[in-house]
Amino acid sequence: MMNAPFPNAQRMHYESAASSSTGGGHRTMINEAIILPKISADDQLAQRDDEEESTNASATNMVLWRGNLVAEKEAMALRHVFDDMQDHFGHQRADPRVRFNANLVRPSRDGMWFGDLDFTYNINGEHCNLGYLGMDVCVDLCPKLVHKHGQLRLKNYGKSWVYVYLPQLTLDKFKSYVKTGTGWDVSNEGTVYDPNRNLVAIEAMLHYQTGQPKPSFWAVKDKDAHGDNMSFSRIGTVQEVNEHPHQQRVHRGVGIFSVSMEVEGSPNFKPTPRAGDEANLCFTLVSVRTWGVTDCVAPIVHAPNKWY
Repeated sequence: MMNAPFPNAQRMHYESAASSSTGGGHRTMINEAIILPKISADDQLAQRDDEEESTNASATNMVLWRGNLVAEKEAMALRHVFDDMQDHFGHQRADPRVRFNANLVRPSRDGMWFGDLDFTYNINGEHCNLGYLGMDVCVDLCPKLVHKHGQLRLKNYGKSWVYVYLPQLTLDKFKSYVKTGTGWDVSNEGTVYDPNRNLVAIEAMLHYQTGQPKPSFWAVKDKDAHGDNMSFSRIGTVQEVNEHPHQQRVHRGVGIFSVSMEVEGSPNFKPTPRAGDEANLCFTLVSVRTWGVTDCVAPIVHAPNKWY
């Protein structure tokens, strides 16, 4: 198992404090666990006006979004992505109104350059920056095979990482946005392609260490509801849900991710996109909205070949 395509980039994201991405700094680390469990989206909507009162009269107004103090425009983007689930990548969805941005930095001396992708959403004419975006995916919480001596074949599965599955066309669309926004082509590092189903499996990282907000898991309240009528209840973190045998299935829904980039360069010169050069991406799953389980996607049960 390849724990992370580029572990230094994962570390950089973990340490990116709580500065707002709207100001060009590091992204806010959103903690959905601040919300009491099982508060539905309908209840959240009813509380929005009270929660989002301005708490700072300075040039950048700060507001509360689910217990997180963020800039007003960032709160608009958070509602857009997490609450309203708009501008997600997925099958038969309209092209998302979002622009990708990346600022590479060099935290080590080995010539590797790293950066977090930021996403600028066009929300009714307002351009709002955010460090997160959503995709239609299936999240695999199925148990994995073990060696005959009882050791896990896929180490820390369900704790520090999981597989998420998505159509090849969805990933290709995502890569095209990376190319348009940053100039970089994207490698296939950290993905597994299944030509029989035309699906791609991505190794998605999970925050799990002390002090990190663990990814939240939300289930639909009414499975017969559609569109704007759908509401969700938070039932725990991904790690907590993964411990319950009846939840150890493939869940279909929307995954919300932060994304980091790694590019090979030289210690003294920042790399720029050139023909033939590729960037590696690392996806970190920060929240799941599921509307049920599916038996139509066969889960990976052992360490597969990583390459196409």
